[in-house]
Amino acid sequence: MSFRHSFFSPSALSSFLLLAGVSTSQASELPAPVQALANQGWEIHGQFDAPGGLTGYGASTQGQEIAIYLTPDEEHAIVGTLTDSQGNNLTEAQLDEHVRAALEAETWQLLENSHWIQDGNPEAPQVIYTFTDANCTYCQAFWEQTRPWVNAGKVQLRHIMIGILAPDSPGKAAVLLGADDPSAALKRKKEGEVITASAQPREIEEQVYTNNQLFEALGLYATPTSAFQRETPNGDLRIDRIQGMPDEARLIEMMGSPAP
Repeated sequence: MSFRHSFFSPSALSSFLLLAGVSTSQASELPAPVQALANQGWEIHGQFDAPGGLTGYGASTQGQEIAIYLTPDEEHAIVGTLTDSQGNNLTEAQLDEHVRAALEAETWQLLENSHWIQDGNPEAPQVIYTFTDANCTYCQAFWEQTRPWVNAGKVQLRHIMIGILAPDSPGKAAVLLGADDPSAALKRKKEGEVITASAQPREIEEQVYTNNQLFEALGLYATPTSAFQRETPNGDLRIDRIQGMPDEARLIEMMGSPAP
């Protein structure tokens, strides 16, 4: 399954961003009516120009993406959809740019900062983050499915190790993350070596816990879930995701090219 318009749950991700020390609000710079909404828990993600002398703000609250329009006197705010004289929705594109795109940029940074194991050439042009559970048979199948691109140096997978499927999944994830050479350990495991969960330093176990939190904050539920960037017609980079095993067309799209 692919979700092209919303990689994340805005409300859950905003909470995680704040816990991670990433602010999605510019509360100290907001006009009073917009600040009042921010004080009520609304996340303000970006500002944009709007017709009629209005100033727009992209926001989210309780998982809903919302536009706020500040009146020219900056004394009042209107919440909702702005339309023109032909009834065209002028808000949707602004929400996509100033809420979804902004949060996707934050999301990509969180993926980069998560605890992952390199699989493939670090200089490969196509980067794919994939949430991997050591007990996931579909993760194993996905690993095998991607070998032509990885072995050719065209794609690098970054396995964000989580533990959700079985009681020993967190322990196995910690063993792999805590290995002297995590990439080699993961490769041996994927090639058939049996690993057993065992106690790891607290720092390593906390890495698995943090990865699990990120998985949950993004509203994900299946492994593998893979994230990659795609270029839009106007040249912007946006995040796409695939939960589970991709079909052939989606696999090629994710890998960035047909199989070498």
